[in-house]
Amino acid sequence: MSKRRLGVYICHCGGNISDYVDVERVRRAVASDDEVVVARTTTFACSDAGQQEMIDDIRKEKLDGLVVASCSPTLHLLTFRGAAQRAGLNPYQYVHVNIREQCSWAHVGARDAATDKATRLVRGGIAKTARTRALDPIRVETVPHVLVVGAGVSGLRTALSMADLGLAVTIVEREAEAGGAVRELDALFPRNALGSELVAGLLSRVRQHERITLFTGATLESKSGTVGRFHATLRLSDGSAATIDVGAIVVATGFRSYQPKAGELGYGTAGVITLPDFRRALHASDSGTLMVDGREVHSIAYVYCVGSRQTGDDEPKNAHCSRFCCNAALHTATLVSSRYPATEQFHLHKGLRSYGKHELMFEDACRSGSVFAKFEDNTMPEVSESNGKLAVELIDLLTDRQRLRIEPDLVVLVTGMEPRDNGALTDVLKLPLGRDRFYNEIHPKLRPVETLINGVFLAGTSQGPKDVAESVASALAASSKVTALLKRGHVELSPLVAKVVTDRCAWCDKCVAACPYGAIEKTTADGREVARVNTSLCKGGGSCLPACPQNALELEGFTDAQIESMIDAMSREVAP
Repeated sequence: MSKRRLGVYICHCGGNISDYVDVERVRRAVASDDEVVVARTTTFACSDAGQQEMIDDIRKEKLDGLVVASCSPTLHLLTFRGAAQRAGLNPYQYVHVNIREQCSWAHVGARDAATDKATRLVRGGIAKTARTRALDPIRVETVPHVLVVGAGVSGLRTALSMADLGLAVTIVEREAEAGGAVRELDALFPRNALGSELVAGLLSRVRQHERITLFTGATLESKSGTVGRFHATLRLSDGSAATIDVGAIVVATGFRSYQPKAGELGYGTAGVITLPDFRRALHASDSGTLMVDGREVHSIAYVYCVGSRQTGDDEPKNAHCSRFCCNAALHTATLVSSRYPATEQFHLHKGLRSYGKHELMFEDACRSGSVFAKFEDNTMPEVSESNGKLAVELIDLLTDRQRLRIEPDLVVLVTGMEPRDNGALTDVLKLPLGRDRFYNEIHPKLRPVETLINGVFLAGTSQGPKDVAESVASALAASSKVTALLKRGHVELSPLVAKVVTDRCAWCDKCVAACPYGAIEKTTADGREVARVNTSLCKGGGSCLPACPQNALELEGFTDAQIESMIDAMSREVAP
């Protein structure tokens, strides 16, 4: 093996690393390694200036390998691969070393030990890079067809955007009617348009669009293939199956409103209802007096954070903030005040989260006489009933912890969003869930609508609480990502996949059972039955490697030789 010419760059990360690791000492420790030609520190390796410095060094010093020691590869692996490629270096001859999450942040207050560890990690990266080889992405021709799962506002808006840009779209909705939760909403902020009218307008455009097919009462039953060319089987409302080939899948399955348990905050008692039920009653009330379930309502107590920001040990719990419900309650209060101005309204909350233009609703509610009281995070108000009269008691933090007692005609539980029961779909698509049990994106800022499953995207409240405007923005983001992916006509997949050393393979099929993606199959080579990896399906997870008794599988980018060299390099003593 000829001697390599490697460049090593150690990032300060604006102090996130350099405050806890002596980056200059790390640089000196690795600069003398035999194959290191350039060793530098940089304040922000990911900045334009930092990337340009690498590009200049690669060209000037004819580097054939690049090591960047910085933050998580989740953030900037693709950034530095792109920089390498612009400089003419194969992007798979770049190795990312994480010395922020794995070192500086993990060892705050232990600068010498953290520096020692960072040096070992960088040496491991150098050893691995020295044994990389140039690889080409796996190219897959794409199908200009998209499957959208869910026909709420997000799903419909995503479909229309992609169809307008020239892609064929199939929408599957498991309910008998399209439109999702918005279909049942009345006045929407800020123009008070009816949710049913918004959905009707979208559905009219969908049904008239020649590139869109909508199935209701239908589900996605199975999926195979890979990004650019998925094979999807749909179960239709009449029980029949339909198979389609699609290049990408958008998940827009929406949410469900939290349903309080019997007795929770008085739920089940006459006069205690959820906010969605109150909105329906308010929309239906057309007399001069607000009527709810046959009773006159002259005073209302809204109890916030029901089903959100839950504390305690009960599982599952919704520890997340649903965000939209503060705004929904405030908007409801403004509607009540505009139609029934004499109605007293009390807002009992843990802390209002009315943001952006929604703050105008808070101001309107205050001007119209709404009263606000704040209770502690872990102590919800007490709701009771006696002789047909309701009472709500709480310790109010805004009045120096005075105990307040309110006797309203109606108690409205402001319920939040929680994920829908999508177990079957989750299993089919193998989608990861976050701690809030909604679908998880790769990164909330850098890749907000992409999932770890290539070619599967998220839209709307399938990934967390959003209002209608935010859901539409998410839908358009997913649409732009899918369209950019499929309009090129092909996708390039990572070549860091498993490969079979056929001379060692004796075909025992243990690797097939170990692979969760169905990427390994039996074939024949030189008259023998051996394993073969379908590279377009392989995700490079490596679960097949330890299952092979003959050690006949290796993973590109993580070969035995690379791993062993990393161990040797990291075990060397570090000079003080």
